[in-house]
Amino acid sequence: MTPEIRHESKTKLLDAALHEIRSKGYAATTIDDICHRAGVTKGSFFHHFKSKDELACAAAAHWGTMTEGFFAAAPYHQPQDPLQRLLAYVDFRAQILRGDLPDYTCLLGTLVQETYASHPDIRAACDRGMSSHITLLTRDIEAARKLYAPDATWSASSVGYFIQSVLQGAFIFAKAKQGPKVVRESLAHLRRYLELLFNHPHIPKRTEK
Repeated sequence: MTPEIRHESKTKLLDAALHEIRSKGYAATTIDDICHRAGVTKGSFFHHFKSKDELACAAAAHWGTMTEGFFAAAPYHQPQDPLQRLLAYVDFRAQILRGDLPDYTCLLGTLVQETYASHPDIRAACDRGMSSHITLLTRDIEAARKLYAPDATWSASSVGYFIQSVLQGAFIFAKAKQGPKVVRESLAHLRRYLELLFNHPHIPKRTEK
């Protein structure tokens, strides 16, 4: 097997893991499910990963790489004003609520809910991934705080965690309700809250072109 084929089969397994775990949850996803989805043999699976747990840690890192690129290229970075970038981020999260539940819910949130007590390595991988995204958000939050709320006693990091807490909580309700409506409504409330937090109400939403 050439290095290119080995790399391709590993990527197929990682992509399959993202889909299967987001669709079924970690416990319900089997190695057979992942191999079938990826179109590879079980032997190929064990060539790349010692266990489903090892695959899960690798899948969390794979998710982080994919989403980092996705959000880095997103249009919400365009405004010069950091608060407008932050609000555009919230609007963007609402715009990408498309497709089925596995298409817009978070792999890391799904994984950590099931594994936080039983699989410390997976929990740590999920924590790294979610915290990394929050760190990127924190840059705009801190810049907006300096401009609009310089005397605020809250930290930019705490607001970043709050934003992600709203999203992760809303994704849980989306699964319970089987649809994105509750996520859209939660994001609309989040946007209003951020406007008030920065003493800058009524910033209009960016219109899609």
